[in-house]
Amino acid sequence: MADNTDLAILRLLQEDASISFTEIARRLKMSESTVRKRVEKLVQEGVIKKFTIIIEPSKIGLNAIAIVGIDVEPPKLLEASQKLCELPEVKYVATSTGDHMIMIEIWARDTKELAKIISEKIGVIDGVKKVCPAIILEKLKE
Repeated sequence: MADNTDLAILRLLQEDASISFTEIARRLKMSESTVRKRVEKLVQEGVIKKFTIIIEPSKIGLNAIAIVGIDVEPPKLLEASQKLCELPEVKYVATSTGDHMIMIEIWARDTKELAKIISEKIGVIDGVKKVCPAIILEKLKE
């Protein structure tokens, strides 16, 4: 289980995954080797799944972002979820107990492309009964 030092390291890495172990050590007043060993342990234990970047979709020409709720026939839930994971436009897939069985995030160039993805790639997946998109106007926290 992560202690307060691990949580402080994680907080710094969440703010900027490119921060060096030396800089983390300086900010937390500890040695670089201690930071490196703790991060390696957090990776081995699965606390840190991967180091990544956050992309601003509009800066790469993707101006239609939608959160989409999908209802499927219950026996097809896992199969449909896996098919959604295979679509490059789908950036996030989760099964849910809420209003919809599956929640996804789609990135598209525009609303026309978004509609095409929904109708031609998602709506045709075996077991999909209902697709409920909500276009994101502005992301306030990530």
